[in-house]
Amino acid sequence: MSKVISYYNQFDEWGRLEREPVEFLINWHYIQNYLPENGTVLDNGAGPGKYSMELARAGFRVTLADLTPKFADLAKEKAQEFGLTSQFDDFLAADARNLSMLKDNQFDVSLMLGPLYHLQEEQDRIQAVRELRRVTKKGGVVFAAFMPRARHMLTALQHPENWQPLDKVNSIEQFSETGCFHHANDGRFTNAYYFNIEEITPFMESQGFESLQLIGSNPGAILTGDSWSYWRGRGEEEQVIQMLIDQAADPYLLGISPHLLYIGRKR
Repeated sequence: MSKVISYYNQFDEWGRLEREPVEFLINWHYIQNYLPENGTVLDNGAGPGKYSMELARAGFRVTLADLTPKFADLAKEKAQEFGLTSQFDDFLAADARNLSMLKDNQFDVSLMLGPLYHLQEEQDRIQAVRELRRVTKKGGVVFAAFMPRARHMLTALQHPENWQPLDKVNSIEQFSETGCFHHANDGRFTNAYYFNIEEITPFMESQGFESLQLIGSNPGAILTGDSWSYWRGRGEEEQVIQMLIDQAADPYLLGISPHLLYIGRKR
């Protein structure tokens, strides 16, 4: 995982969600739909804690964990900056496959919005999901993020120069079979795993979850900067965002979203 940590050490994940607010708005809308009134939350693979801060503001007691120590430290700084430190129980540098520092059935709600992006071995993915289930209370809600293979294939076809070695058709065909992606250039997004969409729900259900919903975190990612400028110029940007929120659960649109959000309940 050293390449993954190195990548995120130089990546501005907080800034990404600020620059791409639609993904956060859509995810947060659906997360809120399934949250209990109060309780304890694990934000596992939290990055610098964008979702954690909103959960803390909503009154939840939050434990934050991320593979990258830099992000756990940054999240602690953000909590202090926003006056939310009292809502946090811990800021942990932890691998999603091993949450041994946390108790069984500890959390009312658990999020895992990132770790499955970088676990290329099936047994590692299973172990991460089992850990998520272990620390979640019976009946507790989980939110897990996935990257769809179909979208990355289209992205490579659109911008092959940015996704080497997927700048050759045979490489894209090989990727379509394995879902594994290693960027040819140092310092780029790499060591990644992309799911076939139809495999996500059965995968989670096989690990002891009842499926509630699968949504596209941002089907509007296909819109260009010029497209957004047009709708903003018409004063209709908020209506477009609301339309994307409303359509996020349409199964026919899942393949155009760079990220998917699985919502389930521990059986």
